[in-house]
Amino acid sequence: MDLSIIIVNYNVKEFLQNLIHSIEKAALNLTKEIIIIDNASDDGSVEFIKEKLPQVTLIANKVNLGFGKANNIGLKQATGKYLLLINPDTIVAEDTFEKMICFFESNKTVGLAGCKILNPDGTFQLACRRSFPGPWTSFTKVTGLSSLFPGSKIFARYNLTYLDENQTYEVDAISGSFMMMKREVYEKVGGFDEQFFMYGEDLDLCYRIQKAGYKVFYVHSTQIIHYKGESAKRSSFDETKVFYNAMHLFVKKHLSSSFLVGLILRSAIAVRGFIAFIAVRKLILASVVLDFLLFDLCLFAAEKIYLNNSDWGGFPAFAIPVVYTVPAFIQIVVSFAVGNYKKDRLSVSRTLAAILISLPILTSLTFFFKEYAFSRAIVLIAYSFLFITLSLWRIIAKIVFKEKLIDENYKKHRTLIVGINESSILIAKKIKKKKTDLRSVAGLIDFSNKNIGQQIDSFEVLGTDQNIKRIIKEFKINEVIFSSGEIAYNKMMEIVAKCSDTNVDFKIVGSNLDFIVGKTAVTLLDDMPVIELNYNIALPQHKLLKAILDYSIVIPSMILIYPFIFFKSKILNKQSDFTKFILGFPKVFTGELSLVGPKKESVQSEEFSGKKGLTGYWYIDTGNYDDIEKLNFYYAKNQNIWLDIEILAKSLNKMWSKK
Repeated sequence: MDLSIIIVNYNVKEFLQNLIHSIEKAALNLTKEIIIIDNASDDGSVEFIKEKLPQVTLIANKVNLGFGKANNIGLKQATGKYLLLINPDTIVAEDTFEKMICFFESNKTVGLAGCKILNPDGTFQLACRRSFPGPWTSFTKVTGLSSLFPGSKIFARYNLTYLDENQTYEVDAISGSFMMMKREVYEKVGGFDEQFFMYGEDLDLCYRIQKAGYKVFYVHSTQIIHYKGESAKRSSFDETKVFYNAMHLFVKKHLSSSFLVGLILRSAIAVRGFIAFIAVRKLILASVVLDFLLFDLCLFAAEKIYLNNSDWGGFPAFAIPVVYTVPAFIQIVVSFAVGNYKKDRLSVSRTLAAILISLPILTSLTFFFKEYAFSRAIVLIAYSFLFITLSLWRIIAKIVFKEKLIDENYKKHRTLIVGINESSILIAKKIKKKKTDLRSVAGLIDFSNKNIGQQIDSFEVLGTDQNIKRIIKEFKINEVIFSSGEIAYNKMMEIVAKCSDTNVDFKIVGSNLDFIVGKTAVTLLDDMPVIELNYNIALPQHKLLKAILDYSIVIPSMILIYPFIFFKSKILNKQSDFTKFILGFPKVFTGELSLVGPKKESVQSEEFSGKKGLTGYWYIDTGNYDDIEKLNFYYAKNQNIWLDIEILAKSLNKMWSKK
């Protein structure tokens, strides 16, 4: 047996199918076995593997044993001359295995090696060649000196960024996502240390292999793509905490020869962990602090206003510590309870909901603590200010920092399909047909110039793989999709590497043409027969805010603007888009229409998609009828007041530009 391939799977069945497909292509001239250890996945992986991948050996664990322990189970079963540990969220090139084995055959002192690893956007994945976290290396990494001076041999030792990624050389450590070793090395050193649940076990193995007298190498001549962290995304544990605990364990085991060295390293890791913790939750922490301060500021302002309009003497000294901590604390707790604090988003509606809930809680508490039962007027004044201030700072932050009003998953993607054969056309048709997706196929990429400009089933061939970078920029492409059934993995990686500076998301459609795998998500191409009708447009709070927005714009406009537009249209006997928009305000006032909504002619059910709109996605994003259906679907599913405001602003801008 030439090669044993060991894969630990945890809830990434779609990625796994792509990997196996690429392995089969890469191992055509080798004898090989594939051993998959499933770590108690709950996404149907075991059933999927049994049905779709009968050629593999499956070991299904009842519980998640961790990365190292699961790999060790596979290593004990393996019979190959060479052993490959590879992550399920990767794909290999056709030449990967042969080039790696050839490298081992030519370099007898090498015991473990890894290849060049690319991110899905074509950039180089730094973790595929590293140094051990010694005192100085850890210090430069933690302090950011390695990032400030990436070309410095002194400061950039951790990720070795001063070395050419297109050269082969000996390193301290390689990535656990792709580790190939000789059988004799495994028999002498053993597998992973099972003290490491996930992370750190690859460093530990590299360290022990070198201690045993073998070399560890980074090999640049072949490459893989790694969709980093997919299993971690689907797990319930704290990834940051697990990672830094693993670093602590590695330091304790191998690098604590003296108390000082151990202290420096553990301190560096602790600082890095704390920074990572803060970085992930910085928006939550900032929101809590700002809300607390603004609550107290509103309370202080309410006290001063009431003092100036009554004979009350103000809060007594004994009450001040409680008055300026407990009410604000209640507001913060309620905000957490209603899900107001998110690490990546600010919500005005949840803020208002938290205020409405905390107000009766606070007033009720004064019945039990009579000594703090001050005037209700102060509470009402304070909460009136609170409604404005807590909402206002979030609105300002959204504008200043340009927070995405539409989630990335719901943005319309301009998609390029690489290939013109039957499978590529089928992918394009499925994308066009899929209602739950806002992808728009811009065109196709061929591998020769003869078809450029031609239409294939209504899809235009825009260029070739040689000028794809120019096509991406010219047509503002943000997504490129490959069909794994048509294109060689070597060719995919060549294109990905060529376009690494275009900020495009490269994705691969599974061999069965039923899903798209990308760095952010797995998207099914075929709609489910039954789709759960769980749309924002139907939620009572969204309906209320939408009505408030409609009437707050329409009522003053009907007094100040509508009469002039009405008489102007009668006199000139012509109507621009802006005129038609304003003349529709009476129907919004009577509740027949909404300012923003689906197109009149395309609405099947008001309960499904909301009231018809004077404007909407259909106006600002002109497309064919199928596109309008997609836009209506997404608007109904993701409607919120900020999306309505954004659509209104873009609509008015388009109306004025057409006048």
